[in-house]
Amino acid sequence: MAETKYEITYIIRPDMDEAGKAALVERFDNILKDNGANIIDSKDWQKRKFAYVISKFSEGTYHIVNVTAEDASAINEFDRLAKISGDILRQMIVKRED
Repeated sequence: MAETKYEITYIIRPDMDEAGKAALVERFDNILKDNGANIIDSKDWQKRKFAYVISKFSEGTYHIVNVTAEDASAINEFDRLAKISGDILRQMIVKRED
């Protein structure tokens, strides 16, 4: 079965310190790896203001992860845990065609 490419973008709370943010990114990268995904890159994009308030915040740090996976189990587990994490304000997963 061919590997599918995904791009995951998530927004981290702006009030987290650098150590907490690094631990959060490492935790979610490991969730992907432990469930069979291969991480191509995982990097902060930038801190941006929102068009509207999300969970009492008006800005957040965007983080982008590009992965490949043979099935969607790693992606589904990431999505499930990101939805219940209080440190991730929003997440978006896109299947890439290239």
